[in-house]
Amino acid sequence: MAKAKIGLALGGGAARGWAHIGVLKALVEAGIKPDIIVGTSIGAVVGACHAAGHLDALEEFARDLTRRRIFGYLDFNFAGTALINGQRLCDRLESHLGHLHIEELDPRFTAVATELGTGHEIWLSRGRLADAVRASYALPGIFRPVKINGRWLFDGALVNPIPVSVARAHGARYVIAVNLNFDVCGRGTIVPHLEPDVSAEAEADAPPVNGKNGSAMRNLLKRQVLGKSEAVPGISTVMVEAFNIVQDRIARSRLAGDPPDAMINLRLSDIGLFDFHRAEELIRRGEDAAKRHLSEMHREIDARRHAPGAHTGIVPLA
Repeated sequence: MAKAKIGLALGGGAARGWAHIGVLKALVEAGIKPDIIVGTSIGAVVGACHAAGHLDALEEFARDLTRRRIFGYLDFNFAGTALINGQRLCDRLESHLGHLHIEELDPRFTAVATELGTGHEIWLSRGRLADAVRASYALPGIFRPVKINGRWLFDGALVNPIPVSVARAHGARYVIAVNLNFDVCGRGTIVPHLEPDVSAEAEADAPPVNGKNGSAMRNLLKRQVLGKSEAVPGISTVMVEAFNIVQDRIARSRLAGDPPDAMINLRLSDIGLFDFHRAEELIRRGEDAAKRHLSEMHREIDARRHAPGAHTGIVPLA
C-alpha cells in the first residue's frame, strides 16, 4: 500500500523563519519526510533550500550572520519601488538555486506569491526556483516585486500566510503547518482611549544627524530603516509590523476554514523581525517545538497510512 502523502506548509515571518530550519531537521531526523512542501515568504526560502538539498548550506549561512553582515546585504534603493534593491540577496540565491527548476525537485515544492494589482494568489510550481523564492519573499515596500510570465509578484503572505490549502490541493493527505506568528499579534482588541506619549513624539520629530561622509550616511540609513531607538520604530519596522497584522488576521481566517492535521505554533514574540543574527536560538526553538508533536504526528500518520482508501486518496462511506 502506498504511503499517505505528507504535506508541510511553512508560513511567513521574516527573521523568525530560521525556526523552519529546526522544524525540518527534527521532522527528518524522526523519519517524517514531507512529500509536498509549500512555502510563503521566508517559508518559501527554507522550503526551497530543503527541497533542493541545500538546507545545510542555508543553516550555515544563517548561523554565520551578524548585525554587521545583515546590514551589508541591504543595498538601499531610493529610485525604485522598494527600500531595498535585493540584488545582493538575489546573487546569494542564484549561487545555490539558480541552476534548478521547480519541476526537478523531490519532494514536490510550491511557493506562494501575490499578484500586484489583481490580488490573485499565485502558485509557483514550475519554472526557475530562485525566481519563485524571490517573488514569494518580496515584502511590499521593502523588496521590489518580481516579474514572472508578465505578472508582477510580491509576498504571498498577503493572501495565504500559512498555505495549508495549497498542500492539500497538491494531494497531501496529512498536512503539518508551521505558524511563526502565533503569539506576535494576539487576538487583537479595542483600546477606547490612549494618552499620547510626548517624549516619544519629541524623539520621533528630532532633526536628522548631519554628516557628509559615507559612514554618517550609513548610520542614518540604519536608524531610519532598522529603528532610531527602542522607543521609535524605523520605516521598515512600521511597514513590516503593519504587514504582519494583516497577515495574522488572514491566517486566522484561512486556518479556521481549512485547518491542518498538525499545527506547530512557535512563541517568538521576543524575536525582532530583523533579528536574522539570532539563527542559533531560532533553529533550536524550531527543533524543540517540532519534537513536542512528534509522537502524535507519528500516530496520526500511521493511522492515515493504514486507513481504507489510503492508497487512492478515497475513504469509502460507511
